[in-house]
Amino acid sequence: MTGPWTHVDAVVDWLDNAAKGQGDQTALRLLKIGEEYGEATQAYIGAVGQNPRKGFTHAPRDVAEELCDVILAAMVALHGFTVTHPQDFFEAYVDTRAQRLAALTDRTQT
Repeated sequence: MTGPWTHVDAVVDWLDNAAKGQGDQTALRLLKIGEEYGEATQAYIGAVGQNPRKGFTHAPRDVAEELCDVILAAMVALHGFTVTHPQDFFEAYVDTRAQRLAALTDRTQT
């Protein structure tokens, strides 16, 4: 099984080589998150049958898969905004968020 960061690093390398001279890659990769988010919302609308003209067009699994695409797109975009490896940056960020959550839950439990 390939780890997510190994996959993301491979995608970034592939895009870097394939997209030379094709616009601002940092901006385009950031915009890709929005595209994937739109697909996730479209899948959700289809999963709950919100559009009466189309009815039920998606399943919850489709929404979950689209959300995974949002996460992967964000991980790819993160490469353009960190000076360290994005995995290290992300893990340090999650640690700070976990500490904040722990402080909040400790406060609310007393």
